[in-house]
Amino acid sequence: MFQVDKNYTRVWEFYIVGFPGLPSEYFHLVAWFFFFLYVTTIVGNLLLIIVFALEHSLQKPMYIIMVSLALSDIGFTTVALPKLIARYWWNDGSLGFHTCLFQEHMIHYFGSLNSLILLTMALDRYVAISSLSLLRYSVVMTNQNMTGMTLFCWVLAHIFPGISTINFTMMPFCGPNKIVHAFCDTMSLTPLVCGDPSQQFSSAYAAAMFILYVPLAFIIFSYICIIISILRMASGQGRMKTFSTCATQGCIISIYYIPRFFVYSTPYFPNLMMTPDKRIATTLFYSLFPPLINPFIYCLRTNEIKNIFRRWIQKQHENVKINITDK
Repeated sequence: MFQVDKNYTRVWEFYIVGFPGLPSEYFHLVAWFFFFLYVTTIVGNLLLIIVFALEHSLQKPMYIIMVSLALSDIGFTTVALPKLIARYWWNDGSLGFHTCLFQEHMIHYFGSLNSLILLTMALDRYVAISSLSLLRYSVVMTNQNMTGMTLFCWVLAHIFPGISTINFTMMPFCGPNKIVHAFCDTMSLTPLVCGDPSQQFSSAYAAAMFILYVPLAFIIFSYICIIISILRMASGQGRMKTFSTCATQGCIISIYYIPRFFVYSTPYFPNLMMTPDKRIATTLFYSLFPPLINPFIYCLRTNEIKNIFRRWIQKQHENVKINITDK
């Protein structure tokens, strides 16, 4: 498949180009933007994890999924953004060969993991709706069962990215080493392989479609069931509240899945041609926007967490009043 000179010089370092059409005078502005995005994402998701750890009332199956999603989002942004920030802040875009492959593996690992977590979340909602009573749901979806499912997702998500990474270690890289992307991934590394990488790209494309859209099929099915249950509700206010929550989550899921299809499918559909800048911007949008907004969508819209924040704030005000009185 790869016919190259046996005496070729192997590439041992790659360079992250980022946006190829971005003028240098905007580099620091872009670096500050991604730095702010990174800090906000980390703080928002860490806040959720801290609240979950401190409040025993939140240690329920649904919140276990939320914490798993928060940890995955922290992992993805930590793998993807620091090097991109360094590229635009200090013009430091170089990555060692094995470091680049590690980043490629973890980028696709956390992408696969998020898809499986969203599937688990949809399964939890489906069981909650299909159960005839709260008691039946509590028997099926225990903390122990949910923890086991979550750990299984964290292990299972390594399979397809692991196969792709192992394949890359055996491929010859003997030509250009500039990665026209924000980070190392399959789509940015494949064009740098010597010889014909079409089989590798086709295998990676098939794996991506499977790990992304098999869960999506069940997510859509579960949301159809949710909508049917909403329409059967007697309370109009309950219908609006549930529909509002589902619509918001549906928007985030759409942002996560739909743009990925167009980015991954451009090599197969000539009419879907995208410039490198547009492809990178689209990839960063569907990769970074959900981790940024997830803590607000899944948590701050939840009454239990909002009540906990109100209680904490009220307690702080009371402590301040007591300190003032003592003085």
